[in-house]
Amino acid sequence: MSPLRTTVLDAATGPLLQVAGNLDYTTAPRLHELLTTLTLHPDERLIIDLAHLDFCDSSGISALIAARNHALAHRAGIALAAVPARTLRVLRLVGLDQVFAIHPDAETAMRT
Repeated sequence: MSPLRTTVLDAATGPLLQVAGNLDYTTAPRLHELLTTLTLHPDERLIIDLAHLDFCDSSGISALIAARNHALAHRAGIALAAVPARTLRVLRLVGLDQVFAIHPDAETAMRT
């Protein structure tokens, strides 16, 4: 199992959160906790880069939904970038591909 690693970068559009490793029932609470520390301003966009995500279970999906709720509470947008195929399949199955803006990479997410 790969431990969860997160990095927060400042982008022109708002925070860029890089998530790597496993996002599961043991690590999702850490992501929830990190989200409460992110400062978002109206009209910014929180971008979550999942390029190095190894595994995501239902708790991880819930953490992504919590990230969306955090962004919306601050009148900010949210986008997912470089979503791994397995995770993207789950997002599509449950209709979350209609809720999240999904981009092939973080650079594209910052441009749109």
